[in-house]
Amino acid sequence: MKPIAVFQHTEVGQPGFVIPILESLGYRCEIIRIVDGQAVPETASDFAGLVFMGGYMSVHDPLPWIAQECALIREADALDIPVAGHCLGSQLMAIALGANVHKNIRSEIGWQDIVVEGGELAQAWWGEQEGSIIPTFQWHGDTFELPLGAVRIATGANCANQAFVLRDLHLGMQSHFEMTPELVELSLERNGAWLEREYATGNPAVTSLQETQRDVPARTRAMEKVLTRLYSRWVRNCKP
Repeated sequence: MKPIAVFQHTEVGQPGFVIPILESLGYRCEIIRIVDGQAVPETASDFAGLVFMGGYMSVHDPLPWIAQECALIREADALDIPVAGHCLGSQLMAIALGANVHKNIRSEIGWQDIVVEGGELAQAWWGEQEGSIIPTFQWHGDTFELPLGAVRIATGANCANQAFVLRDLHLGMQSHFEMTPELVELSLERNGAWLEREYATGNPAVTSLQETQRDVPARTRAMEKVLTRLYSRWVRNCKP
């Protein structure tokens, strides 16, 4: 069976729960370590699916691998190979598939609720009814618009486009569902100053340092369950 390629762009942007979830679903993963200078694969056809993780950079930055990953996403779409994206990964998907990515109205950092929408399709992915609230971990300043034909399956008070599905095949998620307790700690260690600056301005989309550190093991376990549900549906279309 072909592996699922998981693209890691930064040290903080590790796959977290993604690898064990996909392995529990019967798939082998191959981490493409862009963070360490590894080259973007030449073709998507070598993989059962593609997963793109987060990163501090913008999709508009002049980094060669950004254009290469976007080309890979378009090839995967043409070949019906499923693509999933977390935070920056969802933005890469959006811009590769013809949508815009731009600054959000405000940075969104820490624990934020998203709301299920999108009717039966959204329920099939989340396993939750329309209007259900899902707590998530966020860390982003940009946001994506929806690619043509995509269905938004979650929204939020401070960032309207939280998740989308395209052709019941591709899945873009603005939230960091992949976070483990260790990754939350690493994020705060490396980027906590950004959180505290934004919180000090009164930004309603940022939780305090104390709140961000509260009940992290239980909160991340809950997100792991949600992500397992999402990937259980996503892998149905993975190419053998």
